[in-house]
Amino acid sequence: MQHANARRAGWSLPSRPTLLMAAALTAMALAGCGGDDDDDHHHGGGGEPKPPVATVEATVLSSAPERVTGGDALVRVKVSQTAAGQNFQVRANGNDVSAAFTPTGNGEALGIVSGLRDGENMVEVRYGEATTTLSLTNYPITGPVFSGPHQKPYVCATETFTLPDGSKLGAPLDANCSVERRVHHVYRSTAGTYKPLPTPVSAYPSDLAYTNNNAGATVPYIVRVETGTINRAIYQTAVLHDPSKEPEPTPLAQPRGWNKKVIYPLGGGCQGGWFMQGAPVSVLNDGHLRKGYAVTSASLNTFGNNCNDLLSSETIAMVKERLIENYGVPTFTIGTGGSGGAYQSHQTADNYPGLFDGIIVSMVFPDVTSSTLFKVFDSRLLNLYFTNKAAPGLYTDEQRRAISGYLQVGNIAAMSGSAGRLDPVVSFPAGFPADQRYDPVTNPTGARATVYDHTVNVYGKDARGFAKRPIDNVGVQYGLQALNNGVITVDQFIDLNEKIGGLDVDFKPTAERTSGDLDAIARAYQSGRITFGGGGLATTPIIDQRDYYDDRVNGDIHNKIHTYSLRERLKAVNGHADNQVIVGPGQITDDNFDQMDRWLTAILSDTADGSKAEKVVRNKPVDLVNACWDAGRNKIVEEPSAFEPNQCNTLYPAGTTPRMVAGGPLADNIVKCQLKPVDPADYATMLTPAQLDRVRAAFPAGVCDWSKPGVEQQPLAGTWQSFGPSPVNLLFDVTRP
Repeated sequence: MQHANARRAGWSLPSRPTLLMAAALTAMALAGCGGDDDDDHHHGGGGEPKPPVATVEATVLSSAPERVTGGDALVRVKVSQTAAGQNFQVRANGNDVSAAFTPTGNGEALGIVSGLRDGENMVEVRYGEATTTLSLTNYPITGPVFSGPHQKPYVCATETFTLPDGSKLGAPLDANCSVERRVHHVYRSTAGTYKPLPTPVSAYPSDLAYTNNNAGATVPYIVRVETGTINRAIYQTAVLHDPSKEPEPTPLAQPRGWNKKVIYPLGGGCQGGWFMQGAPVSVLNDGHLRKGYAVTSASLNTFGNNCNDLLSSETIAMVKERLIENYGVPTFTIGTGGSGGAYQSHQTADNYPGLFDGIIVSMVFPDVTSSTLFKVFDSRLLNLYFTNKAAPGLYTDEQRRAISGYLQVGNIAAMSGSAGRLDPVVSFPAGFPADQRYDPVTNPTGARATVYDHTVNVYGKDARGFAKRPIDNVGVQYGLQALNNGVITVDQFIDLNEKIGGLDVDFKPTAERTSGDLDAIARAYQSGRITFGGGGLATTPIIDQRDYYDDRVNGDIHNKIHTYSLRERLKAVNGHADNQVIVGPGQITDDNFDQMDRWLTAILSDTADGSKAEKVVRNKPVDLVNACWDAGRNKIVEEPSAFEPNQCNTLYPAGTTPRMVAGGPLADNIVKCQLKPVDPADYATMLTPAQLDRVRAAFPAGVCDWSKPGVEQQPLAGTWQSFGPSPVNLLFDVTRP
């Protein structure tokens, strides 16, 4: 139909076979002429050479052409040489959309192509005789695109979400929790608060503040806040914009106060982060806005609402697409967040490169699937053992601490509590309907509140419909380092490993160790649910703001060791970690956002030879160095090391984890270890024959051989992977296992 419409309009594009035939005939003709026997010069009677044939191209700027959402896309068209009286003619699915395009000079024009239907769309561009086509695949603004089927049930939050003027976002328009977009303007007062801007603006408020956006413009500190829903999330974007002096923003009418850069804050949490729309982190960040940055985020970018980095990355892609259609392509985007926000920063940068150009993270973990869940899973087992299985008084606090690896014995119980995110009946969010909650007896088909079930699109389902689990402790010798350091006895070591057992799919204790599902383990590695470090992270500037919680008597999940686990992964796959700068612990006195800005700006300005990875390293600001700060706020510059005796480690010593005490690697990325026979040489204390028999009985299949890669451990299978509905780079489709 679209080609018929084009023909009726008086122009059409040749079919692909026709183009191929024409290209072949042209090539044959050129070959027959001979390289130096130019017919125009030697056989054309001395006539002038023919002018080169113009070419035209079309490019999507707001997203990849195969991942357009919401029915519109920012498109740039370009012709290699202009001609008097010629203009671009653009059609989308046969409909003339030329009026949407505005010339921008240099033979280019920019426009929003709208009205795209879900699925395949064809954009046709003509400039004189030059033609091209651009295929676009559009998905609904409600998603999904590549994260797989939406999770159900899903609790909307629009009626409770407060807008900048104090009103509520209102009732959802559909089952996807959608609302109409809203725009509000607020201003920063001289007293340091944000206030609604009176509409219409007849005069500036008397307490209006002004700011310099670091790009040479001093502007009224007035902020445009857009609120809407994308991918079932509530999103907001904030940017300096004066509605009394400036038109509504477009990519060709950008706000004067915007410095053309974006900061994307990501919220923390995890436990209870499912089945809910929630609210985004605040985008009214004075530290960012006053410098001219646009700030944007969405509710599914807070792990307390959505503990699924894949869904978070998809939401980031869709929100950035909307921002670009509003304001134009930013110079760069900085992702930032702590704890759950660090998960998202690392994994989005590695798995979906281009969404973030640099990341600033704190309270760091490499990801959810490995370091974090290994730690809380093992801590639950240790806590159950020490509480219910070990003889009273068998272990001192010091021995328990040594077995766990934590600096504080209180962290065992704290991490056991954090393991609630693996228990299908414990961590439902507030407001989730009680009658829809899973119960193994009364409601066995209900919704399960676990990280794995929330990530079922990646891991797949078992025969009961539960998510397969990439967690395993077969062969793990708990307390091995404590034994070899002489902190616990052989009998304590054996008793622990005889009785510790595992946890079943309902997180109930079992006498047997837990054996992970091999398909789920393989996909955890292939898909980047276990951060690889060699995807986009290999060329991403990273500032790790290392805080310190290892000394908390009652425990804390944010342990220092996780920064160094990520560093080990970067070094293993890239040969170095020079793109990661660790600042802290201590009270950081540097402006890390300014340093990141200068770092990214220098990379973009570097036109010398070299790979992107080389440019990242050589353009690092000289004042951005690995360092910690002491109590007097003195900066101590040292090369980072997890355990090497130095000033920073003396001030802020690192604990480890139960799995590292068992011999696991610092990278903390082996789900299921390869096994080897029990070897008496592995123990610093000589075991008696009877003791060796007990160890072998406790490990009938063998013990972990940490010198080998893990079972199914493998590199990231590629970036921009899909789990449906997009067929591009499709790794797994849970609807068609």
